[in-house]
Amino acid sequence: MDNLSPNILTLIAFGVGLGLVPLIAVTTTSFLKISIVLFLVRNALGTQQTPPNLILYGVAIVLTVYISAPLISNIYGTLNSPAIDYKTIEGWQTAGRDVQEPIKTYLSRFTSPSEQQFFSEATQRIWSAAPGSVDRGSLVILIPSFVISELTRAFEIGFLLYLPFIAIDLLISNVLMAMGMTMVSPLVISVPFKLLLFVLINGWVSLLHGLILTYS
Repeated sequence: MDNLSPNILTLIAFGVGLGLVPLIAVTTTSFLKISIVLFLVRNALGTQQTPPNLILYGVAIVLTVYISAPLISNIYGTLNSPAIDYKTIEGWQTAGRDVQEPIKTYLSRFTSPSEQQFFSEATQRIWSAAPGSVDRGSLVILIPSFVISELTRAFEIGFLLYLPFIAIDLLISNVLMAMGMTMVSPLVISVPFKLLLFVLINGWVSLLHGLILTYS
């Protein structure tokens, strides 16, 4: 029975870690911002379900893996260290502490200082049972700060991308009204023009390149 304990411990830890992968991927990587921007662009174009959700999520995952490759490499190198003994609880605790460092460094780079300050102060007020016990650089502070920072940046980018398409919608609507064609839906006319504009400016390439470079 004693010989099986390390294997059981490893399987339990692996199962828990595997179950948390989707949550970690969404809250600690670029997936959040990239996916939101892609969906906002699709809505701005007015193309309904084109590209499909599966395609947009696939693009977001591919770009997220590309952007996060250095972080993944650092984490793998940390977990693959021969100094960590995964047959003991102490070894798992050491691995958990060590793997936090590259994640903290990554999150700190793209976290708004104001959000980090807010959660640091809010923690002191909400967690009154343990005042001063949470460091500002801990994952408890960095993860929610990173999520809100990414959401803010995603909608800022989305707003800027929406402006030219709104201008086209307004122009088409005014032209149709001036011509007395009130029975024609402006979307029927504006969508081809928006697609033409998007193609002429090489929209997808420029957008995806820009999203990648926001993490440079």
